[in-house]
Amino acid sequence: MLIALLSALFFTLTYVLNRAVVSGGGHWQWAVILRYLITLPLLAAVLPFQGGTGALPRELRAYPRTWLLWSSVGFVLFGVPLTWAASSGPSWLVAGSFQMTVLAGPLMAPFIYRDERARWHVAPLAIGTLIVMGVMMLQFGHAHGALDASAWLAVGAVVFAAFAYPLGNRKILLHLERTGTQLGAVQRVFGMTLASWPLWWILAAITWFTVGAPTLTEVLLAGGVALSSGVIATVLFFHATERVGRRPTALAAVEAMQAAELLFATVIGAVFLHEAVPGPLDSTGAVVIVMGIVLFARASGREAVVDDASADRGA
Repeated sequence: MLIALLSALFFTLTYVLNRAVVSGGGHWQWAVILRYLITLPLLAAVLPFQGGTGALPRELRAYPRTWLLWSSVGFVLFGVPLTWAASSGPSWLVAGSFQMTVLAGPLMAPFIYRDERARWHVAPLAIGTLIVMGVMMLQFGHAHGALDASAWLAVGAVVFAAFAYPLGNRKILLHLERTGTQLGAVQRVFGMTLASWPLWWILAAITWFTVGAPTLTEVLLAGGVALSSGVIATVLFFHATERVGRRPTALAAVEAMQAAELLFATVIGAVFLHEAVPGPLDSTGAVVIVMGIVLFARASGREAVVDDASADRGA
């Protein structure tokens, strides 16, 4: 969970830098496209120090459709709506809305798995609902109690991204589990980034002809997002999900650590982008989200103890 919390810190730079691009007159399309185009060579530079490609080339050749599909869901359908929403308000507002992901993973479990994990677990859903309540307080506090049509569209885009990210991640994990293929976190992120590249190049060509070439500032900011979020944060997050294995509450707890992005985004946005800090209702929502994080940590710890006890009895 500490690894997941650290990943949340680096993920936060996505919201802050995307907001910086939009605030500076840049185009959100280049912010997300360049992020993933730059991420791949950065990961390629890291791979030799992480065991190389391993079984990844064989995996991609054997199951190209699986990797193309779920990588596009987890990266393209996640990155595009999330970055588009950067124009809707402060970075902490987008970060807060994305915390719907803590409820998305547990809600999708019955539709993803075919074993004991294919059910709704009360603890993750209850605590996830608490966190979502905090998110809604955050949204309404920022909008002074009333969201207009554009704000609701932005919220909808972020919620869509919040479901796409864990769906793509869990589907690839499940696929590897079924095939018995062992891939490290860096190998898995590299494979998903590579598999999503065809779509990114198509989007890049469309953006080039409709918007124009990216500016140097857009390239530099996208490079920062690629390094912090596309490489460091994603590898840390995937490593954390691997460590929890098949424990559903622990997996949900790792995903819930992303709620800390809200707190990080508030501080970084206020200091570097001079964004307005949350008001009373917004702050209350932030406190509720933090309470949810703590409850998830406790639930995950109890589940680990039960699992260890069961293993001891089995031995």
